[in-house]
Amino acid sequence: MNERRIHQLFEISVLLKGAHALIECIGGIVLALVSTEAILRLANWIAQPELLNDPNDFIATHLLAWAQDFSVGTKNFYAYYLLSHGLVKVLLVIGLLKGKMWAYPASLVALGLFIAYQLYRFTDTHSIGLIVLTLFDLVVMVLIWHEYRIVRQHMSGRQARS
Repeated sequence: MNERRIHQLFEISVLLKGAHALIECIGGIVLALVSTEAILRLANWIAQPELLNDPNDFIATHLLAWAQDFSVGTKNFYAYYLLSHGLVKVLLVIGLLKGKMWAYPASLVALGLFIAYQLYRFTDTHSIGLIVLTLFDLVVMVLIWHEYRIVRQHMSGRQARS
């Protein structure tokens, strides 16, 4: 694969991370503003038709149980987590897209920490989504590392000619 194509993949993956980060920020803000009662009402509204057809519907019963156990403390944790996680990624994406040298190692460290946390959460949830996200993050890390090496070589080549 040529360097131009790898750079395009880098840009696309960083843009996807940026879109995901914005969704996390929006989700965190919405979650912070919505009451636990509103979440329970929404879960009831979604689950009721399913439960009328099948009182033992797996998804509907689990959704209701989750909403009933969703405390203010849990809601606040997830709101803070989504917003802070999203803001960190937005700042890193902006830095990467602007070619800021600090953004490459900072992104590698941040993604490494996110991956460690995702794997830790996987041991509790066994969520396939966490594995998919982790694999995507690993690919993004490889692309960031590759881009970082090229940018550093280019910068050192410029300095040597000066």
